[in-house]
Amino acid sequence: MYQLVQFISRQRAFILFAILEVLSLWFFYSFNNYPNAIFFNTTNLYAAKALAASNSIKEYSNLRDVNTELATENSRLNALVSKLQAQQLDKSIVNYKADSAVAARFKFVVAKVQNLTTTQFNNYITIDKGSADGLAPGMGVISSTGVVGKIKSCSEHFSVVISILHSSYSVSAKIKSNSEIGSVKWEGTNPDEVEMTEVSRYKTVKLKDTVVTSDFNYVFPPNITIGYVKKVGVKSDQTFHDIKLQLATNFHTLSYVYVINNKLLNEQKALEEKSGDVKTK
Repeated sequence: MYQLVQFISRQRAFILFAILEVLSLWFFYSFNNYPNAIFFNTTNLYAAKALAASNSIKEYSNLRDVNTELATENSRLNALVSKLQAQQLDKSIVNYKADSAVAARFKFVVAKVQNLTTTQFNNYITIDKGSADGLAPGMGVISSTGVVGKIKSCSEHFSVVISILHSSYSVSAKIKSNSEIGSVKWEGTNPDEVEMTEVSRYKTVKLKDTVVTSDFNYVFPPNITIGYVKKVGVKSDQTFHDIKLQLATNFHTLSYVYVINNKLLNEQKALEEKSGDVKTK
């Protein structure tokens, strides 16, 4: 207390000056309309800027929750689109309508990417959902833009996905414009590009044609985008096209994926294995 009194005593001139300065400013802005308006508008301006900055920080911090909500909504919409596509009437087949259970056989589970590689010859992705969430090896995985791969193994809370950027993985595909069937496989070099094989050179293939999953898949619904034709040539054997695709999925920025659970897969496989002569990719 004594030290405080000593400090005030030593600095009494400065303290008095500060008090008088504050009082003079208060009288100046209180009893003069123009300075008062300027002061009011200025303080409002900076207060508005501070509030805007605060709101921006809050919005940025909420982006993770927003992205999760959007990914969950996309999962629901994917299931709905798959069901509606399966129920569409094929105009070339009179009175055809898919069985309701078949039409709704695909269920989508949203998952977040925890780790991935793109520079290896065999690339994998780790996601944050596992057997506790109903996932199992062999299930297909897509992004909001296209095919990603299929699950290789699961623990209770995580799964490892074989990326389409894998030397031994291929996907049954078709060219959307003419329904020509082929296989899509990665060549092991460019992580943005894959190759489509087994397409006859006598079929018309154009640049920018869309390539999608075919109807002959265990794990993917038909018409999931794989990529877009960026190069068309002829193989050295002169029988098939040499087709290069730009992948629809950007693996460099991949954050969320959708795991596809074909609820009728075991029934279909059991029947086909019983017949012994049906093979599906």
